Amino acid sequence: MIKIAVFSDVHGNLPALEAVLGDIEKRGADQIYCLGDLVDFAPWNNEVIERIRKHKIPCLMGNHDERIAFDLDILPLVKHSEEETAARTLAINYTKKVLTRTNKDYLASLPRQIKLNFGNTPEQNILLVHGSVRSNEEYIYEDHDAGDLNQMLRTELSGVLVMGHTHLPYIRKISAVENASSDLVLVNCGSVGRSKEAGRLATYCMLIISDKEIDAEVFRVEYEKEKTIIAICKSKIPNFYADFLK
Repeated sequence: MIKIAVFSDVHGNLPALEAVLGDIEKRGADQIYCLGDLVDFAPWNNEVIERIRKHKIPCLMGNHDERIAFDLDILPLVKHSEEETAARTLAINYTKKVLTRTNKDYLASLPRQIKLNFGNTPEQNILLVHGSVRSNEEYIYEDHDAGDLNQMLRTELSGVLVMGHTHLPYIRKISAVENASSDLVLVNCGSVGRSKEAGRLATYCMLIISDKEIDAEVFRVEYEKEKTIIAICKSKIPNFYADFLK
């Protein structure tokens, strides 16, 4: 049996990352992967990247990582209120200003997906992405069209898709087509640093791989949230993100 821990969307929240890494160590994961979005919204952007690099955790390029690494324009999102749009712009510009050149180069070097092979059939391949197989900005929610998911995984020759980006964790199984030997498994590991679940706990997932199947479980971890709230309020990051954690 192999245990693989996967987390995503740290967003500069070092206390949350430290709590998750501690929980992963306690549960005895054999491998650890990060799906990206290391930066923005909490003030420990450099420290989070350096912690990921220190632990040699393979990491993907999230949409926020890409924007910071290549100094991309900040485009407003329809789903955001006027208040959040203004706060988001200030927070991203803060990250662009404080992140070191070395850490920007690291973000620029990250891959967009990782495929893990654990057998001789596509159903035993695990594909890690930030948003979807098509884009690190596409949201795949729990009610996403099953036919589209089937098509994505058939194209990528994988039976398990693990994502972040939505900040809402879930595990979903759907029936595969074309005589596949097992169901497809969709896992969203949620967010370490900016969960949208009630309680705002740090979340990650664990994949359990055996000879017969690949299973998954989502874990929710308490962390020093007040420390993050105070640090945001003392920084030049808008208090909108401190209020969000409350």
